[in-house]
Amino acid sequence: MTTARDIMTGSAECAQTTDSLADAAKKMRDLDVGGLPICGEDGRLAGMLTDRDIVVRCVAEGRDPASTRVGDLAEGKPVTIGADDSIEETLRTMRQHGVRRLPVIDGHELVGIVSQADVAKNCPEESVGDLVEAISSAPPNS
Repeated sequence: MTTARDIMTGSAECAQTTDSLADAAKKMRDLDVGGLPICGEDGRLAGMLTDRDIVVRCVAEGRDPASTRVGDLAEGKPVTIGADDSIEETLRTMRQHGVRRLPVIDGHELVGIVSQADVAKNCPEESVGDLVEAISSAPPNS
């Protein structure tokens, strides 16, 4: 059985809740990614931050990215997948929640991210097409 761990991008770097959005944006640029997991001071996953979040929920609202903290945008319980969950469960979770990036956890530890690109590289074309269609029709989350 292929699992989330098998297709994920490992060693995901976090944005800390205390980081500024400007610092998080620089980290995204340096890593060439469109989203970062948000980790609290306890090391636990507190959410996901996307480049779109920074633009829509900070810049477009006239807030200062240098003084707005990442934690200000962390809302609710993040959608995750277990490292040993099947690829089918990973696809189902991404479709159900309309997310392009899914943090992978092992216990309470963040071990990686499954992105739409990871799915495209590792799944049958039909599954990828279904996922892209579901994400495209969902309201933007991540």
